[in-house]
Amino acid sequence: MAEQESDLERTEPASQRRLDEARDKGNIPRSRELNTFAITMAGAVALLVLGAGFADGLRALMQHWFTFNYASLSDPMRMWRGFIDSVIAMIFLFIPLMVVLVLAALMAPMSIGGFMFSVDALEPDFGRLNPLKGIARVFSMNGLAELVKAVFKALLVGGLGFWIIWGKRAEILSLAAEPVTGAIPHALHIMGWSFVLITSAMLVIVVMDVPYQLWQYHHKLRMTKEEIRKEMRESEGDPHIKGRIRSLQREAARKRMMSEVPKADVIVTNPTHYAVALLYKPDDMRAPKVLAKGSYLLAQRIRELGEENNVPILEAPSLARALYRHAEIEQEIPSALFAAVAEVLAYIYQLRSYNSGEGAQPLVPKDLPVPKELDFEPPEDVVFN
Repeated sequence: MAEQESDLERTEPASQRRLDEARDKGNIPRSRELNTFAITMAGAVALLVLGAGFADGLRALMQHWFTFNYASLSDPMRMWRGFIDSVIAMIFLFIPLMVVLVLAALMAPMSIGGFMFSVDALEPDFGRLNPLKGIARVFSMNGLAELVKAVFKALLVGGLGFWIIWGKRAEILSLAAEPVTGAIPHALHIMGWSFVLITSAMLVIVVMDVPYQLWQYHHKLRMTKEEIRKEMRESEGDPHIKGRIRSLQREAARKRMMSEVPKADVIVTNPTHYAVALLYKPDDMRAPKVLAKGSYLLAQRIRELGEENNVPILEAPSLARALYRHAEIEQEIPSALFAAVAEVLAYIYQLRSYNSGEGAQPLVPKDLPVPKELDFEPPEDVVFN
């Protein structure tokens, strides 16, 4: 019971697969405080850097808007064209600021969540319209944390803003006595530095909010032990299916191997325990290679195929055992067995000449030079197929 309860608890960190699935759905860590800080600071810095250009542009627009003549008053269409020109000029004036703000709005979330584009995030989620879920979010631990953060931010930013504006009250009031040409850039200068100082206070909130959002993101994606085991089974595959696949692979390999037996030069047998089919082409091979090998029932099938296709069969127990144990299919035989296999092949070539009516009948090779360390005795109580 206790084990089942522990499995139901989300105590395990999210796997990479779960993180990837969440990301594909548009679920990535976000910090609204970081976004607000980046956009506000970018706007403040842009205002300081581009303030002179804004002042000149605004002064030109105001002169254009508030300069009237008799022709403008008597021609409504001329006034309309002037208004359109002023709007277009205003748009071009603020394009650099808009570009800076857009870049800041894009780079801020990418700094903690990376670049992400997901169509799933664009799908409507009507579950968010459920008032019960909304109330539950408000009174949750996350809602409490957001409330504390909002109160702290209001006190910090509001208090610092009041202190800065109160300190510059005389300078702000003096703008009324300045000419328009000097008051506009002066006002933009005051606004720019005030924004920079006030926004700097938000850095304290960002430093606390970003780690919290990252922790909360990974906390929500935690998994139970059962989910971990299920994911491992899905990624590795069902053991029964994997066993079936391996069985089919072995069967296919066995069929390919048996199809090569008719091409062999000789089949060396134990005679009943093992059978190894060998092929040697002097022009193409450095050494003889194994076409097929098997034990017991499979060895019997190799011998039957050899008999059906007139492949010579030689009983050489020690050599058959050594080849079966130390040689691999479609690979060259070990160098330690070169001498023994050479005697076998020499016998086969002489036997072919004798069967074609040339030469004397060769003697079956005995006592082949098989190293003792390569030989072994087969078990009597094991049957292979």
